[in-house]
Amino acid sequence: MDMNIPAKKMKLVMVGNGMAGVRALEELLKLAPDLYDVTVFGAEPHPNYNRLSPVLAGEQTVDDIVLNPLDWYSENNITLHVGKKVVKIDRNKREVETADGMRVGYDRLLLATGSNPFILPVPGADLPGVISFRDIADVDAMVQASSQYQHAVVIGGGLLGLEAANGLMKRGMQVSVVHIGPWLMERQLDEPAARLLQKSLEEKGMKFLLQKQTAELVRGESGRVCAIKFKDGDSAPADLVVMAVGIRPNTELAESSGLHCNRGIVVSDTMQTFDPRIYSVGECAAHRGIAYGLVAPLFEQAKVVANHLAQHGISRYKGSVTSTKLKVTGIDLFSAGDFMGGEGTESILYSDPIGGVYKKLVIKDNKLVGGVMYGDTVDGAWYFSLLRDGKNVNELRDHLMFGQDHCGNLGHSGINKAASMTDDMEVCGCNGVCKGDIVKAIREKGLFTLEDVRKHTKASSSCGSCTGLVEQILATTAGGDYSATPKTKSMCGCTDHTHEEVRASIRQNKLLTIPQVQTFMEWNTPNGCASCRTALNYYLISTWPGEAEDDPQSRFINERAHANIQKDGTYSVIPRMFGGQVTPGELRRIADVVDKYSIPSLKVTGGQRIDMLGVKKEDLPKVWADLDMPSGHAYGKALRTVKTCVGSEWCRFGTQDSTKLGVDLEKIFWKMWAPHKVKLAVSGCPRNCAEVAIKDVGIIGVDSGWEIYVAGNGGIKTEVAQFLIKVKTEAEVIEYTGAFLQLYREEARYLDRTVHYVERVGLDYVKKKILDDHEGRKALHERMLFALSVEKDPWIERTQESKFAHEFEALAV
Repeated sequence: MDMNIPAKKMKLVMVGNGMAGVRALEELLKLAPDLYDVTVFGAEPHPNYNRLSPVLAGEQTVDDIVLNPLDWYSENNITLHVGKKVVKIDRNKREVETADGMRVGYDRLLLATGSNPFILPVPGADLPGVISFRDIADVDAMVQASSQYQHAVVIGGGLLGLEAANGLMKRGMQVSVVHIGPWLMERQLDEPAARLLQKSLEEKGMKFLLQKQTAELVRGESGRVCAIKFKDGDSAPADLVVMAVGIRPNTELAESSGLHCNRGIVVSDTMQTFDPRIYSVGECAAHRGIAYGLVAPLFEQAKVVANHLAQHGISRYKGSVTSTKLKVTGIDLFSAGDFMGGEGTESILYSDPIGGVYKKLVIKDNKLVGGVMYGDTVDGAWYFSLLRDGKNVNELRDHLMFGQDHCGNLGHSGINKAASMTDDMEVCGCNGVCKGDIVKAIREKGLFTLEDVRKHTKASSSCGSCTGLVEQILATTAGGDYSATPKTKSMCGCTDHTHEEVRASIRQNKLLTIPQVQTFMEWNTPNGCASCRTALNYYLISTWPGEAEDDPQSRFINERAHANIQKDGTYSVIPRMFGGQVTPGELRRIADVVDKYSIPSLKVTGGQRIDMLGVKKEDLPKVWADLDMPSGHAYGKALRTVKTCVGSEWCRFGTQDSTKLGVDLEKIFWKMWAPHKVKLAVSGCPRNCAEVAIKDVGIIGVDSGWEIYVAGNGGIKTEVAQFLIKVKTEAEVIEYTGAFLQLYREEARYLDRTVHYVERVGLDYVKKKILDDHEGRKALHERMLFALSVEKDPWIERTQESKFAHEFEALAV
């Protein structure tokens, strides 16, 4: 017999691809990497991902929150089936079956099916516009709704509800939070802390309807939800309703297979169900009558189940003492244990409402039994260790409220909090990472940067409230090898190069096509992604105008069609009206086009133009030809408008001819592509009727000339433009404007507005390049004029050249 024949691997199937289940696989791979052939089924079409709220708020993309990318599964020889729902378990044959009929056998089965959002059983709960906040599809629906509707109602004032409300508010919606309780987040906060949180959120524009019970969701004329009615007779407008009122363990599959379920899939201390070959972990599992929803206990369960799947058999899960450390809309919160107090307890309080800090520690029998903190949570891990370990705090009592640095280390300032933590203290509550996990990863894997630690441990990769502590641990452990967090990061996951490095390489090596850049800079993925291809295309055409290849497929859909796509698949057409001026002939042509092509809607825009809404794609070239007006570039990362007031020509307050200057500026720069949309404005006097203060470049006429302001923004986050310089002549305005915009075109990262660019490099840097360097300013302006000289009007191109005809042909059905 050949004794070298490798043992046949057992088959492990995991149903569910969420954080708890994948953490169990990570722990299993550490203990027994070669014991199983692993197959994972995920009902969603995505790999394992983290908190959704940063995506909803526009702070991160879906790619940013992915915890285990697809490559991780393949690198660990895990077969992943995304978008496949398991609907049946045959325990006799030891097989699982998916909705599309796939069958896979198992020796061990791990159920990590998570939970389902609870939907209030009220009339109208099934209306369009009523959703939960549970997965990426929900976020997509919310983002889409935010671009079309105004009023959002979030039912539920817990953590999830407030994160949903904050994200929708950042997307520009008016948000009301409906909560049945007398204060927010009653499971994590006492009333004083909750009132501080509510006050902070109200100052940001969020509205609250507390102690309200939903009676009905009202259907509007369109068939979509339009309002919410309460049992007390009140109502509120609602174009979007998000239900965040709790979760229920997803036990449907387990119950259908005959597994014992009671408020979850019932498991033992080894995380086994009543069928010893089947384990369960995460929000779907009920251990000793409790189904946990916080990350830390789920990750403790993951370690136990991995230990038993690895056939070590020595670990037991005995339940968790939980704490909550999180960041809600930028505010740090912590709570643990019996923070409300009660009979036989004492409370130590510290309250500074003006400073935004509140602390409450609850003591019973000389032991810390609970605590809640708002604003300052730096000692949360230490308080939790005192609570969990049941330590006597009698000798610490006088200094307990002031934190670890003041207890046992009196007189020693500057104590490194990370150095005084024990290895079992939790650092990252979002991902259940203790100090010991971070130290071990740093030492074993040779980590030197925060990004390295995030990649290998996930600490600090979610809400970010523990970032400072992680950096302390890194500095303490790595010593002189520690590298502070770099200020730049790679363009995307396809490359390790930064935006600046890519632009420099394109310029220095005269790279003219996307494949040339990817080959020269050794891109990690062959074709790149939607994020880097659009950026590369812009960097190429802005660096080498007239020479670089403009790849239409590496532009957004609106820029490919040269019109804005609408939610029904039709397009809007906005012709350019220089400086907001229009002639009677142009108005007649617009009216004729609207009639001829049965365009259903006509609207005057905030940029002093006319928008034709509802144009069919196949009609676009004919509409453009009949209009015989230049493209308004309302669809592009380009110069959109130059807004003007009537100025000294007509206005009795006008000091300068703002209309003429605005027209001149727009006629010079109108074909300019940019990292993002660009808007200009010219006001004829300091009354500022053209809203100069919120434009990328704003110009105000004064008695002695013109004042130029830059980097204003009127979007979701309004930013007031900053004063750049005062000049005397229109020619100077044009030169300084051209130089600033060219500097922005050459140095900003793709999709950065001017406000983001100036915020990153500083206004002093811009002044040095534009004001102090006279020759440099003229060179920038000349490069701008050259770039514009080779650009064509895309509408004229597509009406006169047959090679573009196929872009607008309707597909035959």
